[in-house]
Amino acid sequence: MKSAVETLNPTRVRLTVEVPFEELKPSLDAAYKKINQQVTVPGFRKGKIPNRVIDQRFGRAAVLEETVNDALPRFYTQAVDENKVEVLGQPDITDIKGVEDLDANGLTFTAEVDIRPEITLPDFAEISVEVDAIEVTDEDIEKSLQQLRERFSSVKDVERAAGADDIVVVDLEAKVDGEVPEDGTATGVSYEIGSGRLLDGIDEAVTGLSAGESKTFTTELKGGTQAGKSSEVTVTVTAVQEKELPELDDEFAQLASEFDTLEELRADSRTRLGRMKEFDQATQAQEKVLDALLEKIEIEFPEKLLKDEVETRKHNLEHHQLEPIGQTLESYLAAQGKTREEFDAETEEQAKKGIKTQFVLDEIVAKEEVGVNQEELTEHLIRRAAGSGLSPDQFAQQIVSNQQVPLLVGEVARGKALALVVEAATVTDSNGEVVDFDEDEEEVAEAATTEAAAEATEESAEA
Repeated sequence: MKSAVETLNPTRVRLTVEVPFEELKPSLDAAYKKINQQVTVPGFRKGKIPNRVIDQRFGRAAVLEETVNDALPRFYTQAVDENKVEVLGQPDITDIKGVEDLDANGLTFTAEVDIRPEITLPDFAEISVEVDAIEVTDEDIEKSLQQLRERFSSVKDVERAAGADDIVVVDLEAKVDGEVPEDGTATGVSYEIGSGRLLDGIDEAVTGLSAGESKTFTTELKGGTQAGKSSEVTVTVTAVQEKELPELDDEFAQLASEFDTLEELRADSRTRLGRMKEFDQATQAQEKVLDALLEKIEIEFPEKLLKDEVETRKHNLEHHQLEPIGQTLESYLAAQGKTREEFDAETEEQAKKGIKTQFVLDEIVAKEEVGVNQEELTEHLIRRAAGSGLSPDQFAQQIVSNQQVPLLVGEVARGKALALVVEAATVTDSNGEVVDFDEDEEEVAEAATTEAAAEATEESAEA
């Protein structure tokens, strides 16, 4: 076999492949064998039909076509390996010649395919970012304890008008253009005034209402088939409830935790909040370092890969996120206040960042020879399983059955590559102090960078 590669542009090449008949003989034999198993000829046992009879009964052209179908993928892969081309996606096979006279001239074909662009990595030590300082205030601790009290709160019905922080049980009816849509009513909805979890304007509408009273207000619907449309909503209060919070004392500490005193609970809250802020700081560092790294690198985007990635992201949004909740793309855009042109431009930018992130981190993986061991893969699998709602065993079975283990390995490797960049970069906090992760913090940072690399590239096209 002879092959040659021609560069069409920085991200696309054309392979020209010539295969002599002698090298096609195994594929020709395989073609006869396959047809032998599929057809029946009177007087011959299945699988024992002579080749000349197959030619006479079914035509030599059918055999040659099957030969080419078997040979093309094999010789294309061989040409890719010989020319050391890092291909992306499937090739466009064109200009196939010799099918009708393989015996005399062999087979020639061309294949055009996207390739990875060349990437020049910068000096990671030149990257400098600033992150928030880790500071746990008394206000942070009090807020944490207040949230804990909320979890152990109880409610009681009250005979008065609803006010701030009360809980109201309401029935809702929404009209769009004077008509109530199929999903335009809801009953027995529990809502905490001031939480902002329902509809814009509902806080003002229910404040001051007692059980049995109603009010109509105008708002923009946030979900359902009429999302984004203006609606006249009538809210009827069926009950007003008041929250009762437990006293913040030693008894509460014993009720809500394993500690005996409130001071012990406060100390634990300070430690826990500190760890959370360490993770937040590590996450912020990797996000800013990644952005700074990408800004220092210019790449050409493979046209077909970018187009496919944009379409994949749009398909995932429409069919995996919006369709299950009965929302159309048009209503989603209306609710977001975006035009189709703005949405398309935003999606393309997201796709470019995902592709660029994957290319750059993969380049670092290759250059730094980043490896992934079983322990690292298992830890990442457990984290991914927690985010998917599946048990680690269920998630692992799904990954294996879908043949996605290499994708998972790639996510871990990219995370480790990004961690190398973060380690080499200069990270200072808002107090001007250099952030130097200790051993425990390095584990936090690596987990954060792995998840960030996975998030940035999880929707990107497979390379």
